[in-house]
Amino acid sequence: MRVLIIDDDVELCGLLGEFLRREGFQPAYAHDGRQGLERAAAGEADIVVLDVMLPGTDGFTVLKKLRERSQIPVLMLTARGDDVDRIVGLELGADDYLPKPFNPRELAARLRAILRRLDAKPDPSQGAASVNGVVLDPSTRRVTVDGRGVELTTYEFDILNYLMRAAGRVLSRDDLMEQLYQRKSTPFDRSIDVHVSHLRRKLETARPLIKTIRGVGYQFLRSSAEAAE
Repeated sequence: MRVLIIDDDVELCGLLGEFLRREGFQPAYAHDGRQGLERAAAGEADIVVLDVMLPGTDGFTVLKKLRERSQIPVLMLTARGDDVDRIVGLELGADDYLPKPFNPRELAARLRAILRRLDAKPDPSQGAASVNGVVLDPSTRRVTVDGRGVELTTYEFDILNYLMRAAGRVLSRDDLMEQLYQRKSTPFDRSIDVHVSHLRRKLETARPLIKTIRGVGYQFLRSSAEAAE
């Protein structure tokens, strides 16, 4: 598992690299945004750890440019308590985030969770699902809405899969967090909310498809009638 750490803190990179090497990763480093972007886009790693605060080209700019060229998974390092950084990172295409300072074991666990999700093979027992004009096929990971093809990220596809399989029922944020990230949600964790927001935009139709149950979670609607309930 090759991990590219893009952070200008050379000492931190060295300490993280030493720990991750013991955990079975192959670490590499870039200490500025330009170099990090080129190495990540060139396919030199399986996953990227990207700090928001970088000299010159900041982490958000790196992520935005990287997503124009690659879908390599990215975990962002953000300032503790800064919800804006976390949400912006997810909006730009980060797979997960971790606030500084953090426990290296937590970093390794999150990297593994992302890679496991990306490496997961389609479940042959799950056929295509068709609900309310949306068709989802796990074998090809294709989604259509009223016959229109929709491009989804890995996490967006998996959230939609869980919601559609449970159509009509409410799935809590904890349910979705445990399925996708193998951890419970916290009051300030907006990962699921941002991914669902992206899903809504991409699935856009004249009728509602995903309903928010305030304080609980989300429900995929089997019909327009359920939206009014």
